[in-house]
Amino acid sequence: MKELEPYYAVIFTTIRTNVGSGYEQMAREMEALASKQPGFLGFETARNELGITVSYWQGLEDIVQWKNNAAHLIAQKKGKEEWYQWYKLRICKVEREYEFHKG
Repeated sequence: MKELEPYYAVIFTTIRTNVGSGYEQMAREMEALASKQPGFLGFETARNELGITVSYWQGLEDIVQWKNNAAHLIAQKKGKEEWYQWYKLRICKVEREYEFHKG
């Protein structure tokens, strides 16, 4: 087990519509922009029919600042209007982490 300071995970689970133009470009832009935000620690993403993106943050105030970022607000609006049929967002405090690596 790795000892660490608690940090936060934002879990964004989605089902997309028949995605219109611009989604992939906007996703790349948001990933790049998030990585420059104070408190950003990283992200992981996977997509099949259900998409899950988890971003990691040092504190809750960092998450609020990212949520209210002007460019991110535009992306959120486009997501609701065009790209997502459904989504759920969860914010969790991470107190421990475990890792396995073969080889």
